[in-house]
Amino acid sequence: MERLRRILDWLDDRSGLLTWTRHALAHPVPPRTGWWYVFGSATLIAFILQVATGIALSTAYVPSSGQAYESLRFISEQALLGRFLRGMHYFGASAMVLLIGLHVSRTYLMAAYKFPRELNWLTGAVLLLLTLALAFTGQLLRWDQTAVWSVIVGAAQAGRMPIVGPDLARFILAGDTIGGATLSRFFAFHVFFIPAVIFLFIGLHLLLVLRHGISERPRKHQHVDPATYRAEYAALLEREGVPFWPDAAWRDVVFGAAMVATVVLLAVLVGPPHLGKPPDPSILEAYPRPDWYFLWYFALLALVPQNLETAVIVLGPLVFGAVLLLLPLFNKGARSVRERPLAGLLVVFIWTTIVVFWMAGVRADWSPDFTARPLPAAEVGDTSSIVVEGARLFHEKGCEFCHAIDGFGGKRGPELTEVGGRMAADAIATRITNGGPNMPAYARTLTPEQVDALVAFLGTRKP
Repeated sequence: MERLRRILDWLDDRSGLLTWTRHALAHPVPPRTGWWYVFGSATLIAFILQVATGIALSTAYVPSSGQAYESLRFISEQALLGRFLRGMHYFGASAMVLLIGLHVSRTYLMAAYKFPRELNWLTGAVLLLLTLALAFTGQLLRWDQTAVWSVIVGAAQAGRMPIVGPDLARFILAGDTIGGATLSRFFAFHVFFIPAVIFLFIGLHLLLVLRHGISERPRKHQHVDPATYRAEYAALLEREGVPFWPDAAWRDVVFGAAMVATVVLLAVLVGPPHLGKPPDPSILEAYPRPDWYFLWYFALLALVPQNLETAVIVLGPLVFGAVLLLLPLFNKGARSVRERPLAGLLVVFIWTTIVVFWMAGVRADWSPDFTARPLPAAEVGDTSSIVVEGARLFHEKGCEFCHAIDGFGGKRGPELTEVGGRMAADAIATRITNGGPNMPAYARTLTPEQVDALVAFLGTRKP
């Protein structure tokens, strides 16, 4: 122990690292911070967990379009602790996205972005955007059909931005189409560039927290005045302040440990996300289901009227970014949410919107049901050969994935239980061959005999 103490003393004498750490842990914080203040430190722990598991996974992952999928299968099925590490990395990413969302919400509700902590908010806003970028780039590395098409859809949405749209889409795809260069670019951003920038902004964010202190719990009728706030805050710390460690930090430790334990438990019991089929460039109609933290946004875009889709894609991110960047301009006045009821309503509205559209995405009414089974003979009813053939084609050609008959099938397209009673045979044939809104044309993929069989089968669907 004496030798270890001498080594640490030498290290501290040369670097000052231990003295700085003791100073940081002992810095005074306002009283009554409570459990609302644990989300920031928990987000940092989740990020460190992501770095550790990501490094372990990268030792076996091959970022090549020809080998990425098989290397991930090897990690999941054969590598030592591979499935566990993938599960921890996935649920760690989920925890990081959720926790930083809660941290930003808490900061906004308590108006901790006001003087003198405007830069704290701006660095935190950048960390929020970087976290979302980290989650988006990580999904492609699975290199399955869903991951590839999620990126294609994302690039198509970015391409609708005015002026910079085409260049932005080309940058995302690393070219005009998705391929090996796309995977290499996403791997580089996910593993090197984005984590490096996150480390930089975490350091800046923590320095700003040490400089300005943790914001105190807001009280009613207690307003922020830049001319007097610093003196009032210093007097509060002098009068009631407590050292960060251990008086306040124990909550961070308990909550962080519980978060890590939850991630470990989910990784063991649930495991990593299912690895779908490898990407197939011949499939032109695909409806990807992204990871849960982006599912609500995909559901929103799928359910919004087509004439408003471009406006939502373009204006949504711009408004969100503008709010994040311009909010610190309102750096005076009340901090208590009781005196800022619109702030509370806005947070409730945002989280409610996310939950509602996430639930819509889980139900996936806007997405084909690829698990739909062929109609049973009792539902087909008619036993004539052409009708039976039409029922078989209705499932084999994927019609049943989007259209339901008597409760069997998907909900993306119109219900066809009684289509024979509302459409004539020639109208049904025209719609099949020419397609319609959100429906591809099958003129080139179906023979005339197959069209006749489908028409004969759908013609029997009457009240």
